[in-house]
Amino acid sequence: MSGLEIRERWSPNHDARGEPPNLPPINTLVLHYTGMRSAEEAIERLCDPAARVSAHYVVEEDGTIWNLVPELRRAWHAGVSCWEGGHGLNTFSIGIEIVNPGHEWGYRAFPEPQMAAVQALCRTILARHRIPPHRIVGHSDIAPDRKSDPGELFEWPRLARAGIGLWPDPDEADTLARGRPTGVLERTTGLANLGQIGYCVSAANTQVAVAAFQRRFRPERWDGLLDGETCLRLAAVRALVDASREAARLRRRH
Repeated sequence: MSGLEIRERWSPNHDARGEPPNLPPINTLVLHYTGMRSAEEAIERLCDPAARVSAHYVVEEDGTIWNLVPELRRAWHAGVSCWEGGHGLNTFSIGIEIVNPGHEWGYRAFPEPQMAAVQALCRTILARHRIPPHRIVGHSDIAPDRKSDPGELFEWPRLARAGIGLWPDPDEADTLARGRPTGVLERTTGLANLGQIGYCVSAANTQVAVAAFQRRFRPERWDGLLDGETCLRLAAVRALVDASREAARLRRRH
């Protein structure tokens, strides 16, 4: 696979994405952390038929990559999920579990060998599937009321610099700051941008959805409050998402 060394440990926890000729395209990449005390414990659970969970890949902290489910099969990693109004993301996504104890067992930074392996693996996946940048997401993006992974320490800017996902230019946010409204109107615009980016927002989950956005795009503060800086970053990310959607639309036409 493009010179990338990948070990195999097949999980029984998968099924068909659909029936020909109506197979849905794979158009989403979901990044998780394992949230367990060790890589061995996580892999055992992902391969346990009683657990009924899995992922296509697991990346250990030393950079070792495991393939658990073939990409053309549906792994059971996203659970109850929603993005851009579409529910049940397992059907059209690829899931990568990144070994990290998570917030329950001692959340920590992701080591360099691990991030390098995640970056290389993502690039090989994107070479095989037409996954636009705005559909490369974290588990907390698609299930903000249940999940917080891969969390605020994950290096999303690094991946974006490698062409994987999106990250706003801070200078662009500064430009957007000039002349923007404040107060109720700014908050209303921020919520609208949150929904337009792809988050499935309701009256019941607004604060956790904002916190999920902040964990990813404003990791220094993720209190779920729509303050001015969060609204500016929402506007900057919304602009990137709009550009990504337009590029994807043009690719489909050709």
